[in-house]
Amino acid sequence: MIRFDDRSDAGRQLADALLALNIDDAVVLALPRGGVPVAIEVARALRAPLDVLLVRKIGAPGQRELAVAAVAEGAGDDLVLDAETMAIAGASRRYVEREAVYERAEIARRRDAYRGGRAPLPVEGKTAVVVDDGIATGTTVRAALQALRRRHPARLVLAVPVAPPVTVALLRPLVDDLVCLRAPPEFHAVGQHYADFGQVSDEEVIAALQRVASATRTPAV
Repeated sequence: MIRFDDRSDAGRQLADALLALNIDDAVVLALPRGGVPVAIEVARALRAPLDVLLVRKIGAPGQRELAVAAVAEGAGDDLVLDAETMAIAGASRRYVEREAVYERAEIARRRDAYRGGRAPLPVEGKTAVVVDDGIATGTTVRAALQALRRRHPARLVLAVPVAPPVTVALLRPLVDDLVCLRAPPEFHAVGQHYADFGQVSDEEVIAALQRVASATRTPAV
């Protein structure tokens, strides 16, 4: 199996692929926390500002890594259900709604921590490039894309280093462009495709956003 060295390596390779799309007037939106180190490299290559797109997975009962739903930051904190996975995992709508309360609170916490009271970067009329470190079922990303569409970007691009083919096919109709570097038919977990897949902390996310903001800030005249 060919693996990325780490998230930064994946981000540089992803950036090279995105440059071929001739993207103009972009805003790069990372799914935290793991998507941020990937998105840093994309934002640098595109010379674009970087923000986070806050979305939280709701895991199955007793199997938290299996997404049965997701909630994303937005006007109504959009909730997206995966009915098939819910049925297989035995997760009721009541269970999902109860868990969504906690995940909305975590979105609010991250909003304050990551942005420090700053409003999300505007994307209306721009090219919104959504970046994550990989996708498994796609439930979390679907919630993010649904919320983002309501902010009226002119063009919506999804960019990830790795995802299973079935998920790529599921998500492709939801965006204007989709870039996925690797879509192996035998797919078990995103982390298997990285030599280094360590956890990303809140502090690393905050520092990354500050670095990119400083690098892209227009000098005063």
